[in-house]
Amino acid sequence: MIPLYHDFSEETVLVFGGGSVGARKARRFAREAQVVVISPAFDERFETDEELAAVDRIRAAPEPAEVPEWVDRFEPVLVVAATDDPDLNRAVDEAASERGLLINRTDQSGGRDVDSVVVPATVRDGPVSVAISTGGKSPALSRYLRQQIEAEIEDAGAMAELTGELRAELKESDLSVADRRAAVRSVVRSSSVWKALHTGTAKATKEAERVMAAEHDDTDGGSR
Repeated sequence: MIPLYHDFSEETVLVFGGGSVGARKARRFAREAQVVVISPAFDERFETDEELAAVDRIRAAPEPAEVPEWVDRFEPVLVVAATDDPDLNRAVDEAASERGLLINRTDQSGGRDVDSVVVPATVRDGPVSVAISTGGKSPALSRYLRQQIEAEIEDAGAMAELTGELRAELKESDLSVADRRAAVRSVVRSSSVWKALHTGTAKATKEAERVMAAEHDDTDGGSR
């Protein structure tokens, strides 16, 4: 499988199953999508987790033969099969596949069918995100790696915001494309800028400007 990022803004994700797994899946997609969960009962996290507050809950226990009607009703872009009933999960899988929809079946790992997707462990810091998957081989390893990466990317979101602003400003300058890239690269690789990010954006911006000026002087001097 090849990892991809998908924008779920203004899309619907339909989750069958309101247990702990369904709650975790709903929480993941609720950041962007309109999420609907169908289940005869719901995990307590649907009441206590603020990120699940916007999730639509429908208390129902559809039979496998009724699944296509539910899918057609909501026209989702992704369907999640997260129940503890293999027959119902299979019906959800088949209904999604017949309609060319993406399907995430939580009771399967390893080899998967066309249109099947894996929802990886994700580490986020602002606009920066890192996805981790072991191909279903080791969820424990995914969790461990996520914890390690969380510490490694601290302030990466702030750096992304800062360099994004700098790139926009540099595009308005008379610097060549190569020089603009070198300037931004020098900021990303600067330990002093990363350190300044801990104390606030204003200080980091000032330090980034100093680093870029030094890079330009070095480049200009080396070209003579």
